[in-house]
Amino acid sequence: MNTLEKELPIVIQGGMGIAVSSWQLARAVSHKGQLGVVSGTAIDAVFARRLQDGDPTGDLRRAAAAFPFPEIAERVLERYFCEGGIAEGLQYATIPKLIIKPNPDALELNVLANFAEVWLAKEGHDGVVGINYLEKIQMGTPSAAYGAMLASVDFVLMGAGIPAEIPQLLNHLAAHQAASLNITVDEATSQYKSTFYPKIFTNRTLPPLLRPKFLAIISAHVLAAYLAKDEITKPDGFIVEGFNAGGHNAPPRGTMILDEDGQPVFGPRDEADLEKVAKVGLPFWLAGGYSTPELVEKAQSLGAVGVQVGSLFALAKETGLTATLRDEMMQNLRDGSLEVRTDPFASPTGFPFKVVSLPDTISTSQSYTQRPRLCDLGYLRIPYERTPGTVGYRCAAEPVHVFIRKGGTVEDALGRKCLCNALMADIGLANTRGTGYTELPLVTLGADLAGINSALERFPQGWGAAEIVDYLMSGVLALRGKSLPS
Repeated sequence: MNTLEKELPIVIQGGMGIAVSSWQLARAVSHKGQLGVVSGTAIDAVFARRLQDGDPTGDLRRAAAAFPFPEIAERVLERYFCEGGIAEGLQYATIPKLIIKPNPDALELNVLANFAEVWLAKEGHDGVVGINYLEKIQMGTPSAAYGAMLASVDFVLMGAGIPAEIPQLLNHLAAHQAASLNITVDEATSQYKSTFYPKIFTNRTLPPLLRPKFLAIISAHVLAAYLAKDEITKPDGFIVEGFNAGGHNAPPRGTMILDEDGQPVFGPRDEADLEKVAKVGLPFWLAGGYSTPELVEKAQSLGAVGVQVGSLFALAKETGLTATLRDEMMQNLRDGSLEVRTDPFASPTGFPFKVVSLPDTISTSQSYTQRPRLCDLGYLRIPYERTPGTVGYRCAAEPVHVFIRKGGTVEDALGRKCLCNALMADIGLANTRGTGYTELPLVTLGADLAGINSALERFPQGWGAAEIVDYLMSGVLALRGKSLPS
């Protein structure tokens, strides 16, 4: 069944973090008739590390066997798969960092990894599945989206920037045409592009792919109007995300003011005008604190199709988070001690980032200062022009003297945390350095815990994704006199 023939979902499961929105989670939500979403962020590194851990369940190799270009899958497995897994304490092999013109090895890994995550999420049912990308990570998007589309992904979601070029990118990829994105390069004297060539990659002629729907994640009605005014930039819908949402948030409008606890102060100017969003004429969903049945109904009363929910699903049994982190947060929720802060400095992107305060994570100043600063995954690196036509890459979380040598400033490096390595640790893929240092996690959730606490009253022993879908949909379906799919 074509996506266009299906009803739009009321509940969208958020595309959280690096593999927190696992294929297991997305599949469970999709099986319930709503939109399950996998995270595409750094999925190439996740895929490579899981292969190095021996792929104990065989899921990755099963997905690779379904990849339409077996010679490519074989090469990737040969590079990274380790029977029985690497020895405990050994460092994971590095993978190619994102650059404007990636080499063939990087493209093969990225396409296969995105394909596998979507393919596994779609396996065994006919529900819809989406994939979430960050606009900030531009250089990997063309090949990543192609991999997801080879697995017939139904939706692409993107935030953390202005995704004006994505609709056209998806059109080109669906036709196996060369697909380009303009790359933001600091101090650039000319325009730089990253281009993926499907016909060169596959070395064959293929029928058109399903063109997924594109949902732009926005925080302001102005951006909705801007994107919708031209067919080239027009998405198929919007997710309107408030500043309570987890992960990255849009910075406050105007000069950033910090409260006495060091958190950014948001106000009415930072809230989207939903009447103006509705007037754009495209379907939209609300995100950031809309995590009870009553709030789903409220969202619909405001003109939304439904809601996107992250934190409830991040704490579901199918989450990609380690059991240790999930259990610790659930216990802190039960005793009322869980704290979520908006850290204005944590992310190398400069965007505020929601951080859960937990011991033995780099949310604590002691753990943060003990970590050696380095940037070896590099997903949040920023390209900059060294000389006309020559590009370098810098990250505000790399060693300060290196960052300064590349044109960065001490102020921009202050308090920056290596989100790439920390989020990998969240899902049990922490790297151990040659020095013996093992990367520590950094967890994010939404700031509004009311919905989570409400769910905890209903499910005191925790919950699965299907239970959360039933919970969120209960009021809407009761009004319609419908029952939930089993």
